[in-house]
Amino acid sequence: MQIHKHTKTLLIPVLLFGLAATGCTPKQAESSTASADGKVEIDFWTFWGSETRRPIIEKIINDFNASQDKIIVKHTYLPWGDIWTKNLASIAAKNPADVIINDIASVDQRASKKQNTELTAYLEQDNIQDRFYESLWDNVLYEDKAYAIPFNTDTRMLYYNKKAFREAGLDPEKPPATWAELEEYAIKLDKKNGNVYDQVGFHPLWGDFGIDNWLLNADGGKGFFDNDNNMYINTPAKVEAVNWIKSWNDRLGKKNVDAMQAEFGSEQSNPFISGKVAMWIHQGTFATQIRDYGKDMEVGVAPIPEKTEGSGHYSGGGGFVAEIPYGAKHPDEAWEFIKYLTDYDAQKYWAVKNFDNVANKEAASDPELLSDPIYKAAVENLEVTTHFRAPIAVPDFKNLITPQIDSALLGNITAEEALAKAETDVKSMIQQAGK
Repeated sequence: MQIHKHTKTLLIPVLLFGLAATGCTPKQAESSTASADGKVEIDFWTFWGSETRRPIIEKIINDFNASQDKIIVKHTYLPWGDIWTKNLASIAAKNPADVIINDIASVDQRASKKQNTELTAYLEQDNIQDRFYESLWDNVLYEDKAYAIPFNTDTRMLYYNKKAFREAGLDPEKPPATWAELEEYAIKLDKKNGNVYDQVGFHPLWGDFGIDNWLLNADGGKGFFDNDNNMYINTPAKVEAVNWIKSWNDRLGKKNVDAMQAEFGSEQSNPFISGKVAMWIHQGTFATQIRDYGKDMEVGVAPIPEKTEGSGHYSGGGGFVAEIPYGAKHPDEAWEFIKYLTDYDAQKYWAVKNFDNVANKEAASDPELLSDPIYKAAVENLEVTTHFRAPIAVPDFKNLITPQIDSALLGNITAEEALAKAETDVKSMIQQAGK
């Protein structure tokens, strides 16, 4: 028998009552401390305090609170950055939140340090793993056990200005598919007045697709490490990618690139929306800025161009999870809320209101969402999106790579020298860490 999604929500109080009666939840007997009205209050920490996101998450919380009479969720907003510091301090003080939104890329780091709660017992009780994209689920595992539940994710695509394409004699229905086409199109889209560019077709490091992503795109979807901690820093494909990125600075002029970048802003001052850049890489949520501040724009989206035909349109992604900090006082109730937060209705609401990629596959594939071509493209792009994880032994390894690549882009050393030095330094860091 298939249970309707809305019926699932209504079943929450029944399930909670049943679980309480049988005492079968993993931590119930030792964790639940009911308030005077019989409800257990749990503290939910997020960094979603903006005018856009705060009302959305609080609507979801209010809906959960109204859906049952055993648990009351209190939302605590903490600014980005502060939330991680306070989370660690509260765990050390044995007074953490009950649920926190945290980074998906470092779940295993926190698990290795006993900063989050293993969820095996809860998943044996409520097997919800199949709700989520496999690549996201892989990122919540540490030693094959789950320590968080995926909430949302992101991916990056190429946005292009169709009007600018027509003006340059390009087919607005045929975006560039390879690096060679990207450069060919960009040169046609450049508009120069004397020594000053009125419009630049494209620059690989503008927008939201950094060096790491281009190196991944060039190297068959491989980042600097895979999930088995095999290293891919100094590879021929990545050397070629660094040289390719440098070639854009050489052609446009580093001073021109820096001068234009210094004027970049957001919303109507975003260079793509204001018409200063004709092609731009960003997340799916960038479509909301275009909707709000570029209403007359004709925009197309496409996968990230591949290095060569058939090499793959690889993109990089991140995201966030809901997890129970280690030592939380009400893990059973926290689990009930996390289940609700990652179920179809809450995930669809979050996606519709935020235009965000959500972790729940069924919600992400809702026909209402897929009727928008940009949202549909963002969902499809998850198929070629790699989600990074840093090795536990060297979580800060990129601090050794970035300066070397920056030096290569400035022409101080070659790309080969940069990546060879970076790999040597990271290996040394691993040895010092004793791994």
